[in-house]
Amino acid sequence: MTAGPAPARDGPRPSSGVVVPHPARWHGKLAAALVFGLIRSVDATLRYDLRNPSGSLAAALEAPVIFAIWHNRLALCLMLYRRYVQRARPARKLAALVSASRDGGLLARVLEHFGVQPVRGSSSRRGAQAMLELTSWAARGYDLAVTPDGPRGPRYAVQEGVIAAAQLTGLAVLPVSYRLGWKYQLDSWDRFQIPAPLGRCTVQLGDLLRVPRELSDADREARRRDLEARLQAITVD
Repeated sequence: MTAGPAPARDGPRPSSGVVVPHPARWHGKLAAALVFGLIRSVDATLRYDLRNPSGSLAAALEAPVIFAIWHNRLALCLMLYRRYVQRARPARKLAALVSASRDGGLLARVLEHFGVQPVRGSSSRRGAQAMLELTSWAARGYDLAVTPDGPRGPRYAVQEGVIAAAQLTGLAVLPVSYRLGWKYQLDSWDRFQIPAPLGRCTVQLGDLLRVPRELSDADREARRRDLEARLQAITVD
């Protein structure tokens, strides 16, 4: 998943000028199946603890929302959606923003294994088309998921796209983070976290952020900083 999209200027294009996301090739599809199985296997060994002092989850179960979670915590985000949303509301469905890059093609296949609708785009590729698709899925009653600091960072810095998505869709934004007792961390820009088996996962939800459709540039920036502060407040490495 990526930060909210913006108009795109690169990526593969047909003659019409429309950006085409990179699809997963056969080896990417195989890797996605293996990742799906690994996530489910590790998840089955974890002990979960939900922290939701404001009761924002109850409100999120009543109507679709945009789930905002940092890029380095993607590993368990789909299991969290199954555990805390779909168990309570089996009919709920999720659409998630994924980069249009080749790496995004792998993640899109993983999402499909989980029954999640991938929307391909980011701030650098296919942004305008992705924003339209997000709005369309939200109109069908889907929840949305965005990594507000992805796909390139900087880490723990909210980009503008998630606020724009909230404006266009009318959905509130729910900040989500978690802390892993045992984990591996990659040497990547986001210090991506991989849960170790048999550990504890403490899930932290922040207050819902509602974004009016009409905002000045200054108000939009204030909402962006507000969401960033809410996410950082619930994030412990």
